[in-house]
Amino acid sequence: MAEHAAHQATAAALLRHPKLWLVPTILTALLALLLSLLYMGGIVNPNRELNDLPIALVNDDTGKPPPGQKENLGTQITSAIAADTGGGKVDWRTLTHAEARDQLESGKVYGALLVPAGFTDTVTALTTPAATRQPTLTVLTNPGKGSLGSSLASQITTKAAHRASRAIGGQLTKAAGPQVSPTVKVLLADPVDVVTHVGHPIGADSGLGLTAFYYTLLLVLAGFMGGNVISNGVDTALGYADNEIGPWHTRRPTVPINRTQTLLLKMVMTAGITLVSASLILVACVGVLGMDASHLPLLWVYSYCAALAVGLGVQAINAAFGGIGQLVSMFVFIVLGLPSSGATVPLQAVPGFYRFLSRFEPMRQLSDGVRAILYFDARGDAGLSRSWTMIAIGAVLALLFGFAMTRYYDRKGLKRLAPQPV
Repeated sequence: MAEHAAHQATAAALLRHPKLWLVPTILTALLALLLSLLYMGGIVNPNRELNDLPIALVNDDTGKPPPGQKENLGTQITSAIAADTGGGKVDWRTLTHAEARDQLESGKVYGALLVPAGFTDTVTALTTPAATRQPTLTVLTNPGKGSLGSSLASQITTKAAHRASRAIGGQLTKAAGPQVSPTVKVLLADPVDVVTHVGHPIGADSGLGLTAFYYTLLLVLAGFMGGNVISNGVDTALGYADNEIGPWHTRRPTVPINRTQTLLLKMVMTAGITLVSASLILVACVGVLGMDASHLPLLWVYSYCAALAVGLGVQAINAAFGGIGQLVSMFVFIVLGLPSSGATVPLQAVPGFYRFLSRFEPMRQLSDGVRAILYFDARGDAGLSRSWTMIAIGAVLALLFGFAMTRYYDRKGLKRLAPQPV
């Protein structure tokens, strides 16, 4: 016993070995650096990165052109605004009122600027005794696209409306002549009242448009953490990993099973257990916390399929990469997924690298579907159809990749661990 104790290593002695520090230090430093660059890189300056933010531009003004002009004021305003894209920051979409309403309700635009009917007549009446009311331009927001995206669109449209008001004010002041009083000149200098309304309202219990993001994050975490828990649990039960709880350590007898059969077992268990976790997420969010949600049967089916696709992907990655599989799947589903999801910061306001990732990163595909179900009446053209397609593609790729790798390892005779005696 004394001889055994004499040969026991001590922490003080091991800390003097540089090789013990090398790998953990490098990996931890790389993780800290990558996480900082990836997460902060997507949100540091959304205004600087803004590119082609879609905003509707509607002209309902059918009044006659003012004397000496070829177009009415509504046409002049919308033409001038549409021509000024702010260096490519805005994608002004000149639409009819019905088209704009449809695109607001399907989440295709972040907001709208509306020139109301009778605008020209109201403006031209300001310099006459017939003036009865102040002309208005209406800014419509779309909170279902997220609070930041809707806010950016509102700021842009409000600034454009005020520029149009000052341009009209210049025309009115010139037409009024020098005889008008200073007070009237001040009123005419910026004559249009800019009002803001919600173009497509969402429920009060929708987190200002953020419940879609957090619900999506829950689905991804359920698939990611559930997949890893199932993988570790199966490995422990089959004797391919140790089980340590506090000071207790156990090792079960190794069950002779190849990699392909092990992956099949894990994926079947993932399909069953995810049914429970996805259901509990829905119950907790909607039933307990009162989150606004409609189309509950569809939301439940979607939640299960989304979390399952992530879980299958985790199992495939773990089977292919072994011990570092959890780290790889964390980057695939979470680290790269969060900044490229477009759920908090619009994809039009992030650097091009994140827009590239958003084409295939799972979290973006899932968040579009959740947003469509929660805020846009489960419309397919609001992103739900594409989300279903990407979920199916993701699940198929996970199955193909996972079983292709395990069959390759099995054919090569690469066993995970030699059976241990009971």
